Amino acid sequence: MNLYEKFNITTENEDLYKIAFTHGSYSTLHNLDYNYERLEFLGDSVLSLIVSEYLYKKYPDYGEGKLTKLRANYVCQSALIYYSHELGLQEYLKVAEEESNLTKNEVLSITADIFESFLGAIFLDQGMEFAKDYISKIIFKYIDENKIFFADYKSAMKEYGDAKNLDIHYEVLDEQGVPHDKTFTISIVIDGEEMGVGKGKNKKEAEQAAAKVAIEKLNIKVF
Repeated sequence: MNLYEKFNITTENEDLYKIAFTHGSYSTLHNLDYNYERLEFLGDSVLSLIVSEYLYKKYPDYGEGKLTKLRANYVCQSALIYYSHELGLQEYLKVAEEESNLTKNEVLSITADIFESFLGAIFLDQGMEFAKDYISKIIFKYIDENKIFFADYKSAMKEYGDAKNLDIHYEVLDEQGVPHDKTFTISIVIDGEEMGVGKGKNKKEAEQAAAKVAIEKLNIKVF
């Protein structure tokens, strides 16, 4: 379906949306002087503002820390990938996947990027109220049903360790792959005892995976 019909957009600035779905690899391959990164930067801020306002009004008794954790769940990469695929935004993406060194994981993360770049284009072209309406239809339902896209196991482990005065640290056990496509294996060590091992495409992801194992062993409640 046509992008503009699908999202009920009337525009005289189609080039803006063309930019929103153009990855740098495609730009390089076709000698273009634009890509979606600037719009992604803008869309990230617009998304944060809209979600923050909704959470602020929905939870009047929540403090800054709890609101920040809640927002992170709905604007994290996993959530953006979910929204992007639900909307079928990947159908409009221009990326030189075969002609570049992009991995499948990197292409997947690009679908998160275009959710934000598309929002940036909507904001510039249609204004804030249209952007709010767009986001409200996509994200607010998941906030209302308390859907979890990202559980911060590492923070939960830190809180647990602080409360019980435990020494918790992470150790890199293995690192494999080329620079743009690595796999890390990391263990979580609690008071000298290994309590979990996790893998990820970066250290943070591997640490979260290791912390999740420890969380489950210790039966600790997470957000």
